[in-house]
Amino acid sequence: MKKIILNLRSQPEHVRRNILHVLTVFFAVALLLIWVFSLGTNLSSPETQAKINNDLEPFSALTANIVDGYYSITGSN
Repeated sequence: MKKIILNLRSQPEHVRRNILHVLTVFFAVALLLIWVFSLGTNLSSPETQAKINNDLEPFSALTANIVDGYYSITGSN
């Protein structure tokens, strides 16, 4: 590990910066994939689906109220 660090330190700054960018993108993609796969298994259970539907009911009522308010202001249906 020390040899790798010493080798990186001896590289020019643009090379070190490129290595940093590649490693950052790699770890971001890895974390995103882990998150997506774990989210998929959590969302597929029936209990979670029922909870999501119950949680979204107020938002659908809010959307309907906003649309009705818009139509009442513009006078069109």
